[in-house]
Amino acid sequence: MEGKVGIIGGSGFYAMEGIKKVRAVRVPTPFGEPSDDFIAGSLEGRDVVFLARHGKSHMISPSEINYPANIYGMKKLGVDRIISVSACGSLKEEIKPLDIVIPDQFVDRTNQARRMTFFGEGVVAHCPFAEPVCPDLAKALYDAGCASGASMRLGGTYLNMEGPQFSTKAESKLYRSWGMDIIGMTNMAEARLAREAEICYATLACVTDYDCWHMDESQESVTVEMIVANLLKNVETSRNIVKAVLPKLGFERRCACASALKDAIITRPDAITKAVRKRLEPIIGKYVNCSK
Repeated sequence: MEGKVGIIGGSGFYAMEGIKKVRAVRVPTPFGEPSDDFIAGSLEGRDVVFLARHGKSHMISPSEINYPANIYGMKKLGVDRIISVSACGSLKEEIKPLDIVIPDQFVDRTNQARRMTFFGEGVVAHCPFAEPVCPDLAKALYDAGCASGASMRLGGTYLNMEGPQFSTKAESKLYRSWGMDIIGMTNMAEARLAREAEICYATLACVTDYDCWHMDESQESVTVEMIVANLLKNVETSRNIVKAVLPKLGFERRCACASALKDAIITRPDAITKAVRKRLEPIIGKYVNCSK
């Protein structure tokens, strides 16, 4: 069942071309409806599951995405690695539009406006999250990107803002003063939930623009048209990287992601109700007997 690679497409990335034996799968979850049908099939000889983060018609804003349902659905379908593709803005001069950054850290500025955990409501767990990105998956993506000729950057901090509006200049300059590298609206929740689900997670963060701090230097404002134009250029590059990396991913995982929930569940097993066990069986079933 496990061993599948999940691909989450962001703005502009609503389908993964080349998937064979395609089937659309609707996955019911205890957290509600995922963003769209999951598209399962085979790509480059590997079983994959694709999901359009904002829906295939881009009708869901970053604040409205049902992140727990999306990651729960991936887990239920046997995904143990997720490659996220998303748009972002640059907070540093040297990180240019059309670069692809694979961040290794996240800072949350959503103020918990979206749900980022499977736990609570009868069961408590505290997963280690010091290193929020799978280093093995990140390195594989970086190598595949470099081999394809893309302008790649391995490492950096992704600041997750709330949105849907872009930053004010004051906010953008503040984030620069903190040493942040890129800014986006979606990846923190996915990374946290993937860790709880023991799924490896890494992001191809496609730089579409300099955030509005750059207006003082360039006198150019960030426009949706500019972002979309650059985004579409990076979508094809991202697709090529995903295709290139799939044959290089082994089935055995040696990273800590695969056992992240071990020792993380604090609630006594005998205190976890049958309803909670049933709700979280795909997540906790390896450690808690959910048949009781």
